[in-house]
Amino acid sequence: MSAPESTPQTTPEEIQQEIEQTREHLGQTVEELAAKADVKTRAQAKVADVKARARIRAAEASERVRRNQAVRRDWPLALVAAGILVMGAALAWKRRTTT
Repeated sequence: MSAPESTPQTTPEEIQQEIEQTREHLGQTVEELAAKADVKTRAQAKVADVKARARIRAAEASERVRRNQAVRRDWPLALVAAGILVMGAALAWKRRTTT
């Protein structure tokens, strides 16, 4: 039985190329299915991801606490400086008024 006139003839090279593409696609599909079936590895990857996110959040929270503590430490210094300025201004005013 011969092929109909409307379909082009494929060469052995084209057939071989199509077979190779099909094999490559099938290999990728098998790898994807194997990765989905490997529950232990997927769980370990998820745990690693959660740990990394937790470390990032902990570092951010730690940095916020350090910044807040630095601001709190600066307040006493600012109050002392303001007190010295007020006392200096009061002394200067007193000297002007007494002379």
